[in-house]
Amino acid sequence: MSVVDDEDATLRERLADEPVPALRVLAVVAVLVAVEFGALANLVMSLPWDAVGAALPGFLQGAAATIAGVGDGLAGLPTLLSRSVIDNAGYQLPSGEWVGTFMGLSPAAAWLLRVALIYAYGFVWLLVGWWSYLVYRDNYRHADWAPVDDMVGRFRNHSWGLFGLAIIFAFVVLAVFAPALGPTTVDANIADPYLHSIEYYSEETGGVEEIYVGDANGESQSRGQGGENVGPMQYDQYDRFHPFGTLPSGKDLFTFMAAGARVSLFIGVASLVLAGGAAVVFALATAYYKGLVDLGIVIASDSIQALPQLLVIMLASFVLSGTWLANLYNGGVVLALLFGLTGWPGLWRAVRGPALQVSEREWIDAAKSFGQRPSVTMRKHMLPYVVGYLLIYASLTLGGVIIGVAGLSFLGLGINAPTPEWGRAVSAGQPYVATPSWHISLLPGILIVIVVTGFNALGDGIRDAIDPQSDVETGQQDQTAAAGGGA
Repeated sequence: MSVVDDEDATLRERLADEPVPALRVLAVVAVLVAVEFGALANLVMSLPWDAVGAALPGFLQGAAATIAGVGDGLAGLPTLLSRSVIDNAGYQLPSGEWVGTFMGLSPAAAWLLRVALIYAYGFVWLLVGWWSYLVYRDNYRHADWAPVDDMVGRFRNHSWGLFGLAIIFAFVVLAVFAPALGPTTVDANIADPYLHSIEYYSEETGGVEEIYVGDANGESQSRGQGGENVGPMQYDQYDRFHPFGTLPSGKDLFTFMAAGARVSLFIGVASLVLAGGAAVVFALATAYYKGLVDLGIVIASDSIQALPQLLVIMLASFVLSGTWLANLYNGGVVLALLFGLTGWPGLWRAVRGPALQVSEREWIDAAKSFGQRPSVTMRKHMLPYVVGYLLIYASLTLGGVIIGVAGLSFLGLGINAPTPEWGRAVSAGQPYVATPSWHISLLPGILIVIVVTGFNALGDGIRDAIDPQSDVETGQQDQTAAAGGGA
């Protein structure tokens, strides 16, 4: 009998017995990583490794610094879809010819080509993920059918959930490949504009001149008055293309937004890992032990939820603004910790019910009677049931974190300037809403609404996929509420 057909065989044994399908997937993954290795390394090295080094013992901090240095070198490697390969920076001669751009294309065309290829690359990753699931299902799973198959099928037919998945996919790709997606870089255009220069054709001198980026930004400001405005999909006088226009400082808004997406995604995911981890641990503990353990966590949860979360985060951000912790990832680590520490009670209450339900099942009593350790019972028999519900509420919570971070940045708290963050762009454009420079506030605001709606839609899709009766129950509740209101 084949090992694959043996129900007692482990996944490793099944892989060893039939390695070809898995090796095909690994080969494709290796190719995808290789062609964009520099971009992926850049993403990894953009994380707050200084915070990791500070948390390590003294004798390991040197090793962490060495690893970070090696990572910086790897992040500088050219990639297939990088700006150095498909360059959109150049200038136009009086004849109409573009110099310095990829294949002589206009900066707009070169930028759009790079964006299209990067999103196509991200879509290939989605297809590989789906292919990996099919390979596992058809070649390495014991059962021909599992509940997850029905969940996947229901989600594939859930148009609202698929809409949310598409939005989140676009947002994640924007964050992961932010350095390549922007028409310029954060370092050159935002952080250190006077350490970089560009070339342009000057009609006054009739030749090619050079100017600091900072000086060029000063001539490309969007202030809504006196003709000072570079709107969406426009060029400035130095032949630089701005997909979203420019900020009041003259810096490129799309580059600002792409880098801000990476900051928002890091804070959201880090806070969610902290809050979700605490919520799952506490939910399993309260469901298994009940009694005083449940009472203690209920009191702690109620105490935290009794405080206004946003005001607490604002106060804590201000108090910690002068400490070393505020310098880690330009304040991103502080916000992630604060959102995580104040957000776990909501997630815990969301998954506590399912955890209590599964704790009353027969197999949990059987595990206890056989003397199985509580940690093993919770991990093997309770955790898989709870994780699905955690995904639902985590998706909804992540959108709330993004709004919260944007709100704090709008008020000048949280992320330290000049680090890009979406709320800071909305704040910068507030005085120009009713002027030709409306794009500064409106475009970031629209993106915030779309992304948060996408997370909510994805959560709804996951909920209906896990629990097919949830939409029916919701509809019945709505009908009952409507009847009550009419009465």
